[in-house]
Amino acid sequence: MRTSIFSVLTGLTFILQLSSCKENSSEVVKKYYSNGEFNGSVLAVKNGKTVCDTALGLSNIEKNIKLEKTTPIYIASLSKSFTAVSIMLLQQKGLLNFDDKASQYIDLPEYARDVSIRQLLNHTSGVKDYESVISDKKGLTNQEVMSWLKSLTQLQFPSGSKFEYSNSGFIILSLILEKISGQSYGKFLNDNIFVPAGMKNTWVYDSSTAHKSRAAGYNKEKKPDDYSILTTGDGGIYSTPEDLYRYDQTLRNFKLINKSNTALMYTPSKLSDGKLSNYGFGWVIEEDGKTVSHTGGLNGFRAIFWRDLHHNSCIIALTNQGDAFPLTDFLKDIKKTIQ
Repeated sequence: MRTSIFSVLTGLTFILQLSSCKENSSEVVKKYYSNGEFNGSVLAVKNGKTVCDTALGLSNIEKNIKLEKTTPIYIASLSKSFTAVSIMLLQQKGLLNFDDKASQYIDLPEYARDVSIRQLLNHTSGVKDYESVISDKKGLTNQEVMSWLKSLTQLQFPSGSKFEYSNSGFIILSLILEKISGQSYGKFLNDNIFVPAGMKNTWVYDSSTAHKSRAAGYNKEKKPDDYSILTTGDGGIYSTPEDLYRYDQTLRNFKLINKSNTALMYTPSKLSDGKLSNYGFGWVIEEDGKTVSHTGGLNGFRAIFWRDLHHNSCIIALTNQGDAFPLTDFLKDIKKTIQ
C-alpha cells in the first residue's frame, strides 16, 4: 500500500514538473525579442482571458522612441478582412449582391467584365496580382494599379476555376465600396467599423493621416524599410493588437455583420470543378472552420491574426522589423501556450 501511494505521488510530482516547464505566452514573446527576431506588440487570449499583452522594442530606432501597446503598426494584408466586412455591410443594406458583376459599379477592362464581387472576395477572380510587378513604386495608388490592369489583355485563368491570391482584386473592391458609399475607403471604415468597434488607434494611411504617430518600418539589419504606397482595400491600415482584439470580439458578437454573413465569411469557396478553396471572405480557413487566420507583410512590417472560433481564443502579433521575424515558427510556439 505504501509503495502504491509513493508511486502515485512520484507520478504527480513528475507531471507538475512537466507543467511548470511549459513556457507561457509572454515567455515565448520575450525569447523571440531577446534573440533579435521580434520588435513589436503581441496580444494572446485563451478562452476569453488575456494571457499576454505586451510591446517590446522601439517604434523609431533613429529617434530612440519606445514602442507602446498603443503604437499603430502597419497590418498589411490583415486589412483584407476589413474590406470584406465593408462589402458585407453594403450587402446587408441592399446596395449590392455578392454575385453581381464588379463591372456594374466601376469601369473594368473588357476581359474582367464578368468577374463577380464574390470571386474578388475569395481570390478566384483570375485578376492578375500587381504586387510582384509594380508594388515597389513609392506612392502607388489604386488608380495606378487600375491603369496597369487595363494595360493587360486577359485574366490569369477563367473566373471561379481556381484560387490565386490577388491584391488587385481587393483594390477593385475598395473602389466599388467608394463608388457605392460616396465616401473614401478610410472614411467608410472609420465610421462603420473602427468607431463602432472602439478601435481608437486604427486608421487608414492616406494624405490626411500620414502625419500621425506610428511605428516606422525596418529590416533585420535595423535599416529603414518603411511603408510607402497609397493603395487601399488590399492593405493601407495601421492598428494595434488591442484594437484588433476589439474587432475580433465585435465579429464574434455579430455587432457588425449578421449571422448568415458571418458564416459565409468563414465558408470555403467552391471552385467550378467542385473542389473547395480554404479561403472565405478575407480569412484563411483552417481545421474545418474551427480556426481562421490571416498574415500580412510589406516592407518592414509583418502581421499575424489567428482566431479559434470555438474557444474565444486568438493570437495577434505585429512587428515593424519585418524580415527578422520568423512568423510561422512564432505562431507555432505561441499556439502551444494557449491550446
